[in-house]
This record gives sequence, C-alpha cells and structure tokens, in this order.
Amino acid sequence: MLKSDIFSLRAVLIGLALTAAPLAPAFAFDINAGVNKESGPFDLFKFGFKAYKNGQKKDAVEAYRYAAEKGHTGSRWALANMYAYGDGVVQNDFEAFKIYSDIASQGVEPGSEDTGFFINALMALAGYYRDGITGTPVKADLFQARQLYFQAASAFGVAEAQFRLARMMLAGEGGRADVQQAKKWLNQARKSGHAGAMAVFGNVLFDEGQTLRGLAFMTAALDRCSKKDCPWMQQMQEDAFSLSTENDRRNAVALAQSLERSGD
Repeated sequence: MLKSDIFSLRAVLIGLALTAAPLAPAFAFDINAGVNKESGPFDLFKFGFKAYKNGQKKDAVEAYRYAAEKGHTGSRWALANMYAYGDGVVQNDFEAFKIYSDIASQGVEPGSEDTGFFINALMALAGYYRDGITGTPVKADLFQARQLYFQAASAFGVAEAQFRLARMMLAGEGGRADVQQAKKWLNQARKSGHAGAMAVFGNVLFDEGQTLRGLAFMTAALDRCSKKDCPWMQQMQEDAFSLSTENDRRNAVALAQSLERSGD
C-alpha cells in the first residue's frame, strides 16, 4: 500500500476529538490509572492517546482495542493506522484493511465529528485496492479504487482524492479514460493548493496545445511541491520546456509568478 494514501491527520483528528475533555493523568494500563477495560470508550481513547504520546504503545494498542470494541470510531482509526504503519505492532496491512473497511461501512452523518476518520478510511482503502495486499484475499481492484476516490472527491472535496481520481481517469484505470472530467478534478484540486494537481493540470493543457498556460502551471507548481513529489514534477516541467521555444519559456516563468501572486 502507498502510505501516502493515509492522510497526515493523526495529530489533527485526535486533537479535535480530545478537545471535548481534558486528558486524565494516565501512564499505565492498570487500576492505578483509573482506566480499565470496563471504562467508557472515550476514556479509553484518551488513555490510549496519552499512552501513545508517552511511548507506551503496547498500552495504547490495548486501550484502543477495548474502545474500538465499544464502537469508538477514533480508536478504530488509530488502531488501523498503527497496523498500517507497523507502529507499536507488527505491520499488518490486511488487519488495517479490515478495520478501515469497518469504519467505511458504517458511513457518516453530515457534520459528524467522525467525518475525518471516515474520509481517511476511504482513502486508505482506495490505496489498498489500487495495489492489492500480497498473500491476502485483497486483490488489486482499480474499479473499486476509482469509486472510493470519487466518493472522497465528490462528497467531501478532498484535494488528494480529486488528484488521484483524475490521474486514474487520464490513464483509463478502473474505467474509461476521460480527459475532460480529469481536467475538472485537477482544476478543483489545484485551486485548493494541491501542487501535484497543478503540475498535471498544466501538463494536460500543454499537451492540448495551450503551451504558455501549461508551462506556467507546471512552473508554479514547483514552488509548492513537497520534497518527495518535486522530482517527478520537475522532470515533467523540464520535458515540456525542452519542447518549447525560448520565448514561451520566458513568458511562462513570468505568468507563473503572476499565478503565485494572485493565488489563482
């Protein structure tokens, strides 16, 4: 599985969930901590988060499991991530897949505090379906991956989902190729600040003959890219530049600077 499919929401989502009550001073999963397996799910979740932050991941896993059994979505999500990353437990993508599937199958009500966990589960499942999980019943299923990305992109406006959906549409993965729909999703994602979407959007425009705008978007994207994504984006831009005139390259750089200033 591509771990980039799992959003970096751990601190944000758990932090939001914990704003409802202060953390109890807990340092071990025993009676002295005031928390045990019979405690309420939110108390177990708080304990698990505190234990995790203190490096007591075995206690965190135990607390999350008890809370998950009581139906606490945030604990299920935290436990799934630990299995997906091999964080405090032996890495087990199939176990993570099953937990993410449980979260996704529950659905989510509009405005629910569990929305972030639900979206994260959709994205994680899409990544697993893209690649499959070796040695398990989970086989690569591009159609299912595309549907999950579509759900996250359309229902929740997730820029990363819009980007990944667009790339599948461009490649004809999981369904027919559709350049115009892919452009729509890329445009939405890049307006949300997604550098990869901006670069690919520019490349599509370039291939369609919109040389100046295409080069400008690819160039502007390089000022926003993450360390892991910069190499492929830079190669894309350089390939396009090599096919362009010197005048187009100069004008594209100027237009890219204008795009940066305007935030367009």
